[in-house]
Amino acid sequence: MAREDGRRRREDREERDNEFIDKLVHINRVAKVVKGGRRFGFAALVVVGDQRGRVGFGHGKAREVPEAIRKATDEAKKTLIRVPLKDGRTLHHEGRGHHGAGKVLVRPAPAGTGIIAGGPMRAVFEALGVGDVVAKSLGTSNPYNMVRATFDALKWQQSPRMVAQRRGRSVSEIIARREGNKGEQAGAS
Repeated sequence: MAREDGRRRREDREERDNEFIDKLVHINRVAKVVKGGRRFGFAALVVVGDQRGRVGFGHGKAREVPEAIRKATDEAKKTLIRVPLKDGRTLHHEGRGHHGAGKVLVRPAPAGTGIIAGGPMRAVFEALGVGDVVAKSLGTSNPYNMVRATFDALKWQQSPRMVAQRRGRSVSEIIARREGNKGEQAGAS
């Protein structure tokens, strides 16, 4: 019986691992100079997501590249966040995020636009499952800060349902107000 439980747990863990895709964003090689020469170490930045609104990132360091990637992937799975998606393909509203000198701007886009974003940001959106988004990186091109800034922008995303619940209103009131503001902006142009 104990063997079956262990096997079931292992299979559940493998199924959970299979639902995530991981994207290697960056590998950094560092050298430590010692008496006999140089000792190399590697640092990996990995983004993990289920392509249905959950995404996380991790950073791992080791002497070998595969070990660094494994550590980063494990950390990424522990730090998953949930982002509400509109129609399962784009964001609900515009957002800004920053971390250090990295600043990003993310915007929803109409169907068929695709992912218009730079390298590290593109990996985050692909793992998240966003199909249509326009993003701009302002400031640094450091992949670590760009990924953290992207996560800062994504953690402020709210669906109309979340806003309605917080304000004690109905979802239709929130959406009607949003559509009303778009009409006013179009009339002002």
